[in-house]
Amino acid sequence: MASITPQNTPDAPVRTDFIRQIVRDDLASGKHASIKTRFPPEPNGYLHIGHAKAICLDFGVAAEFGGSCNLRLDDTNPAREDPEYVRAIQDDVQWLGFQWASLRHASDYFGVYYLAAEKLIRDGHAYVCDLNADAVREYRGNLTEPGRNSPYRERSADENLDLFRRMRAGEFADGARTLRAKIDMASGNMNLRDPALYRIKHVEHQNTGSDWPIYPMYDFAHALGDAVEGITHSLCTLEFEDHRPLYDWCVNHVDLAGNPELLEPLLARGLPKEAGKPRQIEFSRLNFNYLVMSKRKLMALVTEQLVDGWDDPRMPTLQGIRRRGYTPSALKLMVERVGISKQNSLLDIAILEGALRDDLDAHAPRRMAVIDPLKVVLTNLDAGFEETLTFANHPKDASLGERGIPFSRELWIEREDFEEVPPPGFKRLTVGGDVRLRGAGIMRCDEAVKDAAGRVVELRCTLDPASRPGMEGANRKVKGTIHWVSARHAVAAEVRLYDRLFTVPDPDAEEDGKTYRDYLNPGSRRVVTGYVEPAAADAVPEQGFQFERLGYFVADRYDHAPGTPVFNRSVTLRDTWSQKG
Repeated sequence: MASITPQNTPDAPVRTDFIRQIVRDDLASGKHASIKTRFPPEPNGYLHIGHAKAICLDFGVAAEFGGSCNLRLDDTNPAREDPEYVRAIQDDVQWLGFQWASLRHASDYFGVYYLAAEKLIRDGHAYVCDLNADAVREYRGNLTEPGRNSPYRERSADENLDLFRRMRAGEFADGARTLRAKIDMASGNMNLRDPALYRIKHVEHQNTGSDWPIYPMYDFAHALGDAVEGITHSLCTLEFEDHRPLYDWCVNHVDLAGNPELLEPLLARGLPKEAGKPRQIEFSRLNFNYLVMSKRKLMALVTEQLVDGWDDPRMPTLQGIRRRGYTPSALKLMVERVGISKQNSLLDIAILEGALRDDLDAHAPRRMAVIDPLKVVLTNLDAGFEETLTFANHPKDASLGERGIPFSRELWIEREDFEEVPPPGFKRLTVGGDVRLRGAGIMRCDEAVKDAAGRVVELRCTLDPASRPGMEGANRKVKGTIHWVSARHAVAAEVRLYDRLFTVPDPDAEEDGKTYRDYLNPGSRRVVTGYVEPAAADAVPEQGFQFERLGYFVADRYDHAPGTPVFNRSVTLRDTWSQKG
C-alpha cells in the first residue's frame, strides 16, 4: 500500500498558507500534542478533481506535522450510496499516494449518535417534531423574517424520549417525525433555526442492514464523527462556513470528551474510545472552467450516455483523469500551484493541463508514433534493408536509458508533414524539397503518388547516404525535422484523441434556455488508427509517454494490451485552446 510521505524534508519548501499556520500555532502553544485530520467523502458518487485538493490537504497537513489522517465514509444516507463508490474512493486515495491511519464509516458511530441525541433530549436541547417537510420550511422563515417555534417545541423531555425511542423502534412512517435541535428560530443563521438531527428512513443500509430505521443528519453526524475520532483540525470547503456554528453547537452540547459513557457502543465494534473537540477550518473549493463538477450533472452525463461512464477520460472524476493519463504528481503540483485560500474562484483549466505537461515533460519517456499515416518509400535503399537506430528515452534524463528503433526502406510519416503546394512558411516536406528524418538522415521527396481520387497515398523519396548519423553530411542544414516509424516494424494502434468535454468556459451558466448539455464538444473524442514503434506497443497499461511532436499519451488502463495497443491522448504539447480565444 501507498503511505503518507512527510513533506517537511530539508529540501522541501516550507508551506505558509493560513491552515498550516493555524496548525503550527496550535502545536507551538501546546493546544495539541499531535495533529489528526480526516477525509470524509459521502459514497454517493465518484470523487472528482475538486476532491484531489481536499485529499492532498487533509493527508498532506497530517504528514507534514507528523500526525495522522483517517478516511471516513459518510454513509448516513443509504438510499444514495453504493459499495461501488466506496471501492472507487479507496482506490483514488491510494492512487494519489496516501494511506489512511484508520478506515472508518459514519455508520460505525450510529450507536454513539443515538446516545448523544438522547442526551440532548434529556438536557432540553432537542425535541421530536411532527411538522412535515413543507410545514418546517414555512415555520423556518427567511433571511429577512425570523422563524416561528414549532407547536411541538415545548414537549417535555420524557415525552420526547418516548417518541424518539419509538422512532428508533420503527413505529412511525418515513417523514412522520424528526428530531430537531432546540436552538434559535430567530437566528440570522438559517442553519441554527432548530435544524433536524434525525429523520425516519426505513431503508436498508449496506453496513448495518435493517438495524436502524432512523438516520442522523449530515451536520450532526459530521460534527460528532470528528469528535469521536479525536480530530484536531476538521478541514472543509467554504460552503460549510455557515454550518460552523451548528458544528460547534453539536460538539459542545454533546461533549463526548466529558461524557465517555456515550462512547460505549464503540467497544462492541472494536474501536477505541477516543474523543476530542475539533476545530473546523474552511478553505476554497477547486473549480475549473470547461468542466462541470456537480454530482447531479456528472450522473446525468453517465446515465444519459453522453459519456462512456464514470471513468470516461473526458470526465473530471479521479477515475476518469487517471485513465486520461494524469499522474498523482501532476495533481499534487496543480494543488501546490493553486494554493490554499478563503476566496472561491473559477480557475483556468490551463493550470491543470499545464501541471500535467510539466510533470510529463520531466518524467515521461519519449516514443515515436504516427496517427495520420502517409507512406514514404526510400527508393535508393534495397527492398530488404533494415537497421536499428539508437535513441535516448528522454532528452534530459540519461537515467531512463536508451532503446533501439527499427529503420527500413518503407516508413510512415504524419500526413500533415507533407504539402504538395506548401503554404508560406512551411518547413517540412514537399516535392523537390529536403527534410531531416529524426535520427536517420536527410531525405528528398522526388514524387507524390496519388490514387484515382487525386489523394496523395505515397511519397517516393531518396535518402542522402552522406547525411546518415555519424557521416560527414549529417549536419547539413535543412529547414525541418519530422518523425517517422518503420512501416515493416511498427504496430497498428487504436489512438483516442481526447479534448475538453465542453466548448465554453462556463457550461454551468444556463442562459437562453441552454444547459450544459448544449455545450458538449462534438470533437472531444476522436478515434484513429495509427502506428507506434515496437517499444511503445510493449507498454503496460497506464504507462505514459510523450509521442514526439504529437503530445502526451497513456496506454489505456483497461483496453490496452501488449501487441494490441490502445493509447489515450492525455494532453497536447501546447495549449491550443488559448489560441482559439
